Amino acid sequence: MSASASGSAATPIPLFVRVAARAGELLRARGETIAVAESSAGGLISAALLALPGASSYFVGGAAVYTTLAKQSLVGVTDADLALARASTETHALVLARAARARLGTTWGLGETGAAGPTGNRYGDAAGHCCIGIAGPTERSITIETGSADRWANMTAFAEAALRQLIEVLEA
Repeated sequence: MSASASGSAATPIPLFVRVAARAGELLRARGETIAVAESSAGGLISAALLALPGASSYFVGGAAVYTTLAKQSLVGVTDADLALARASTETHALVLARAARARLGTTWGLGETGAAGPTGNRYGDAAGHCCIGIAGPTERSITIETGSADRWANMTAFAEAALRQLIEVLEA
């Protein structure tokens, strides 16, 4: 799979974008929509879903919610939501997923929170720690640990893991 904006040399498509293609196909075929609230993936999950032609049929919106202010302002996370669990937990990932889904009125919400690196976060999680939550007709959450301090590698790994988790939920 490759793309070219100018019709000249093709640009290789990253793996996480190729994984997003399957998620987009499933959402489109099911007539369902998604909203994304991501933190340590920095917008890569949304970007991957949007990189596909026809994304407007399933992608309603997304936000990089890197701070409490962003979580509250952009996806409507409340103080009560924040009191449920600290960031970088599966509970918090589900809070983000539910909030994004509710705010944008979608079938599915995807939330991601973690520590991209090169150091860990203030909660003691090592770089490479990420929690992903999917909220919709069913809910699921996972934690991944890459064991890497490479920020970019972690961000792309987080995006790929989130998209693979979405595919698993949609195919279940």
